[in-house]
Amino acid sequence: MLIFYFWFLFFIGISTIFIILYAAFKGYLGTLPNTKDMENPTMEVGSKIYDSNGILLGRFFSENRTLISYQQLPKELIKALIAKEDIRFKYHSGIDAKSLLRAIFSLGKKGGGSTISQQLAKLLFTGPSAKNKLQRIYQKLLEWVMAIELEKRYTKEEIITMYYNKFDFLYNAKGIETAAHTYFNKKVSELNLGECAILVGMLENPSLYNPKNFPNRAKKQRNLVLFQMKKYNFLDIYQYKKELKKPIIINFKIQKKDFELLTYYGAFLKKEIQKALNQYEKKTGQKLNLYSSGLKIYTSIDAKMQNYAEKAVKKHLSKLQILFNHFQKKNKNAPFLNISQEKTKRILISAMHRTPLYQDLKFKGFTEKKIIEKFKKPQLIKLFTWNGPKKILMSPWNFIRYQKSIIQAGLLSIEPSTGFIKAWVGGIDFNYFQYDHVAQTQRQVGSVFKPILYAAAINELHYNPCTKISNEKFYLGKWSPRNSNGKYGGFLTLKDGLALSVNTISARLISKITPGPVISLAKRMGIESMIPQHPSIALGSADLTLYEMSGAFNTFTNYGCYVKPTILVKIENKNGNLVQEHIDHSKRKVFSEEVAYIMLELMQGAVKYGTAKRLQKYNIIGDIAGKTGTTNENSDGWFIGIVPNLTTGVWVGWEDRFSHFENIKFGQGANMALPIWGYYMKDLYNNMNIINHNKLLFHKPKNYQFYWDKCEENHLNEDNNIKNYKEEKKNLKEIIDINDNLNTKNNKDYDK
Repeated sequence: MLIFYFWFLFFIGISTIFIILYAAFKGYLGTLPNTKDMENPTMEVGSKIYDSNGILLGRFFSENRTLISYQQLPKELIKALIAKEDIRFKYHSGIDAKSLLRAIFSLGKKGGGSTISQQLAKLLFTGPSAKNKLQRIYQKLLEWVMAIELEKRYTKEEIITMYYNKFDFLYNAKGIETAAHTYFNKKVSELNLGECAILVGMLENPSLYNPKNFPNRAKKQRNLVLFQMKKYNFLDIYQYKKELKKPIIINFKIQKKDFELLTYYGAFLKKEIQKALNQYEKKTGQKLNLYSSGLKIYTSIDAKMQNYAEKAVKKHLSKLQILFNHFQKKNKNAPFLNISQEKTKRILISAMHRTPLYQDLKFKGFTEKKIIEKFKKPQLIKLFTWNGPKKILMSPWNFIRYQKSIIQAGLLSIEPSTGFIKAWVGGIDFNYFQYDHVAQTQRQVGSVFKPILYAAAINELHYNPCTKISNEKFYLGKWSPRNSNGKYGGFLTLKDGLALSVNTISARLISKITPGPVISLAKRMGIESMIPQHPSIALGSADLTLYEMSGAFNTFTNYGCYVKPTILVKIENKNGNLVQEHIDHSKRKVFSEEVAYIMLELMQGAVKYGTAKRLQKYNIIGDIAGKTGTTNENSDGWFIGIVPNLTTGVWVGWEDRFSHFENIKFGQGANMALPIWGYYMKDLYNNMNIINHNKLLFHKPKNYQFYWDKCEENHLNEDNNIKNYKEEKKNLKEIIDINDNLNTKNNKDYDK
């Protein structure tokens, strides 16, 4: 009778398990992953970003994972996995009945019943173990079903590879390749036996057996793995004993997001990529993800040029900062000038409201008064300095004021014919200042806008470089622009008017042409920001971005043809197939080659004898055209320089417009921005691979009137030229002398 009941219960149990499995297979117990999910399991891999020469710049990723193949896995890593987790892996079809019964009858004390295939199913489909027992039983059933389905679709080698690629080893180490780099600073193919055993030991619980946090516990787990390998004849007794004696040695190097593409052009690039991926999805129906589809993204950035640009910014601004701080010593409201204490307080409070600390205190229920009190209490703060980071005791309130004293900059370098961006410096240090001063910052452009006005006059009124314009004082209603040198009278040629940046000439041009055609031309040259319908735009009253202005100037370099500056060249999928290649749809003819060349002629005057003549001290060979810009109260300094195969714009200023030099001698664009361009171009010209010396001259259009090159009879007389040159030389010498004197003090004043 007992035998009958035994077999009866046995068959009932078997039948129940069979029915449950059948129901799970059919999806009666819940939704199963579809065939597409099974055949393309989620394995998030970030996208790699390359420069124009194939140099890896960084990645975009949500999970820091590098996929590897089965052939890249060391044999010891495979043997250790099978010995520790699933010795009958090669023989079962997803479920190991023997291990399962052992786990049931021993209540898990003699090991679990999960196979490698089941563990992979859990990683891919069911996720973390549910705390509720019934839910966990349901998860187990799904894992059994999915393990069998995985075994149907993949080889044993593919299952092991997927398992290792998917597992999370903590510390942002997704997958075995990243784990090898994180814990041992090696490629997975370079791991030795002991290191393989450590990582396999972590598979049971990566937190509990983590070699960084619990080396003793990790060692015991490693030894258990080695014992299992000996038990199943993957190791002989000699190897086993030798490995047991070895200590746990790791070379921990956390794979932080410092290798993610954290840079100023990152946000701009993301937008371009997403636009391309949306177009691809619309065309093919296939959705690709920047952070998880393993894309290869090729940009126009040249890593060498980018490096030279960043070095040029640092070289000049570190000197300029000393000069600025020197003049701020006597300023009780430093770094702000010409504003009241009340206005200063409003600026600081507005900046305070944007800080994470303020948001946190506000969330915790602190009142505005209490928050300000907290902000005025000193704490240990990490500061940006030009000599490297420095920790000091400072209140967050004073820290805000300090940040506003730091000089900022933006630089954008564009290849004329393609619009490809070769260098993008959005600020001085992305670790401390994330705001991008290339595409985000809108600042008053000053005289750097004048070439657009002159181009409109030449295009609409058919002026030429020799056209004479009155330099008498000019009134348009209540508006009467002043010349920076305070001199008026006589006539100046168009070439001299732009070279010397004479405001009365610009005012007379805008009065004749009116703002409408100038704004219209600016829009066709790629400026999308709002430009006010006011004559003052002739002097640069509009707030525009460096991205817009550099793109507009590139129209001159590209002989009247506008091409939108872009950073994306092409995208390939993880298999190397082309997803999207840059095709320029923005290209348009704005004005003739003749007009463009006239403008290049005019701007060469600025470099030869005008506001940008101090460029001559950099001894850069070939044709150079350019224009400086200085805004109200010296808040912004601009210089956009053009050589035949590169357009480069530079902006220098402060986070707040009320921080600035008091004297135009130091605050003008020729002193603030132009030297950065000079340092940058000098480095480029010293590198034959970057700048082609055969293309250093602007080519003249066929219909160009050559007599326009010679307007000497209409220029300022020689005495005035010599006088202006001497004044400029004196100013430049004074600036250099002050810089030299301050540098000898070892930056002590600045560090204070």
